[in-house]
Formats: sequence, C-alpha cells, structure tokens
Amino acid sequence: MKKLIFPLLFLLSLTAYKSIEEPEYIDIQELRKLYSSGDVSKWPAAELHESIDKSKFQDIGVLPAVPYPAYNPYSKEKESLGKILFFDPRLSVSGQIACASCHNPELGWTDNLTRSFGHDRQTGKRNSMTILNSAYATSLFWDGRAKSLEDQAQFPVADPLEMNEKLTIAVDKIAKVKGYNTLFSSAFGDKKVTLERIQYAIATFERSINSPKSKFDHFVSGKSDVYTDSQVKGLHLFRTKAQCINCHNTPYFSDNQFHNDGQTLFGTKNEDFGRYNVTKEVKDIGKFRTPTLREVANTRPWMHHGHFPSLLDVVELYNLGNPSPVQKKYLGTPRDSLIPKVDPMLRKLNLNKEEISDLLAFIETLSTPTRRIMAPEMPK
Repeated sequence: MKKLIFPLLFLLSLTAYKSIEEPEYIDIQELRKLYSSGDVSKWPAAELHESIDKSKFQDIGVLPAVPYPAYNPYSKEKESLGKILFFDPRLSVSGQIACASCHNPELGWTDNLTRSFGHDRQTGKRNSMTILNSAYATSLFWDGRAKSLEDQAQFPVADPLEMNEKLTIAVDKIAKVKGYNTLFSSAFGDKKVTLERIQYAIATFERSINSPKSKFDHFVSGKSDVYTDSQVKGLHLFRTKAQCINCHNTPYFSDNQFHNDGQTLFGTKNEDFGRYNVTKEVKDIGKFRTPTLREVANTRPWMHHGHFPSLLDVVELYNLGNPSPVQKKYLGTPRDSLIPKVDPMLRKLNLNKEEISDLLAFIETLSTPTRRIMAPEMPK
C-alpha cells in the first residue's frame, strides 16, 4: 500500500499543476458571435476590480456623436477659423511655433517625440497627447489642469516652454492681421478678436478631429468576419484577465480618471507628480489621466514621459504589475510623505506570450490609417 502512495500523490500534484498552468478553454466562435452581435448586453461579463463602481461603469463600444457645449455650439465657419488659428505660428513669440507643431495630423496628431520641442528648442516635460477624439475628454493634459478644450487652448500659448507668448500680445497680433476680419465676422458676427473667441474657435476645430470607424467599431457592430481569432481572444482578454477594462473603458477607451501606475519616477531627474501639481493633495501624487487607446498604434512613444517605444513594452509593464522599487533612502526624510502610492488595481496579470500577442493584436484594431490634412493658407 505504501508503494502506491508516492505515485498517487505525484499524479495528484501533476493534475493540480496542470489546472493552474493550462489556459482555460475558450470557444472562439462563441466569443465571436457574442462580441459581434451588436448587443453589449450579450457580451461576457467584464472582470472589474473591486474599487470600480459598477453602477457607473460604461463598457467599450462605438463612439457616440460628438458633443458640443451649449456655450460654444458648432458652426462650419467657427471650425474653419479654428483650423487656421491651430496652424498659425503667429500665436507664438517667435512666430515659428503653432499648435500643429506638436500635434501633426500625419503623426497621429502628436509629434512621435519622447517630449516635444518648444520655444528656443527647449524640451517640454511631458509627451504630447494626441488631440484625436479629444471631444470626449472631460479634462485635458496629463494632469487634467484644463477643464475643457476651450480652457486648454490658452495654455500652450503662454507656456514659456512652448509658444512663450503673453496672451494679450497674441490676441493683438491676430487682431492686426486684416485677413482675419472676414473670418471672425463669419464665425462670430463681427470682426472683433478676443482671447475667448480664439479659444472657442480652436476648440471647435479640435472637436472635429475624430477617428473614422476602426476595425473594432465594425466588428462590434455586426461584421463578425473582420477579426482574426487572435483579435477576438485579445478583445476578451482586454475585458477579463488582462484587466485593461478597469481604466480603458467607455467608447473613448478611457475612464477620464487619474491613476498612479508607478511611473512617477520618484527621486530621479524625470520625477513628475502629475495630478498633485494641480490639486496639491498627497493622494494625487503620481496620478495621470488615463489616455485613450483609440489610435494608440499611431501615437508613439507612450506614457506621460514618452519612455516606452513599443506597445509590447507597455503591456509587459502592466503584466509584471510594474514592480517599481520604493526609494528606501527617502524613508524617514522630509520626502517620506511624498513617496507615491500606486493604484491598487496594479498587480501581476500572469499573461503568457500567446495572450500578450492576442492582446496586442486587438489593441491594434483600435487604430486607423493616418490621414493627410491640407494645412490652410495663412491670412495676411
């Protein structure tokens, strides 16, 4: 009898090992049918972290119509004026830098640089976020310091690292350009140039910069054959094991919230406290706004510091739970209370190579081919 005990225990342990290591069977065709049904209620349940308020959770899907605020309704004339202002370098002190300098339409409406160059070739502190689909953002910039696109439009002009121009002077320079008279009259009813009108026009143009339907949009709307099996599995992983859905939810693929994912770079020359710089609340140290994943394949490099050159790097970071070490030399010092605390959602995911490949295959379906846009002729 004793001779049978060891083989039996070995077999039991082997069975237990297999049950842990072998991936759970997934019926791809059933998932394809559910996710492409056009009915989100038929989708498998998303695996949400306990900190997520399920009553307020909104799943991913097709973007709704662009929302325009009542105080700044859409007009074609206002959009046209905003486009010209967006490309006009005369808003900068040097007359060389425009909004489009960092938000190039042929580069995913960013500049594909780790950090952008500004006035006198100074390097900015953060990676430029794309303005694609920014109409769906509830705050702007990595730290959320702007509450609307109208509010956001004034920041780069006055920033000494960007356009470095006093707002009053920028307005005066535009007002002196006779070619703008007709444009402002068409957009606002008279030729008066004000900072608010400049902001409203640029914001109206930016709300018009939106993605066409992506492969994802077509798939979840009923075109079940546009996805490969790998992409179907990736979509399912995104909403379940990979936990991406916790932050990258809603049709905008962002919860419009702020999270600390361990990228504060505390104690280094690139240290950035993010949201804390706006609120001055310790709980916000190291928190940054969740960027949209729409068009993400076109907006490299990634993260607020631009240190990630590939999407694989980003996925691997989260798969490992971002094991950033605590700077022990600061414990017991005046900076002790400023040591960042990462979001509790950050944990090891244990994705294998195939799962990572599937997840990346899905994420790439959120992007569309970049489109050219003709730069407008500047008024004289």
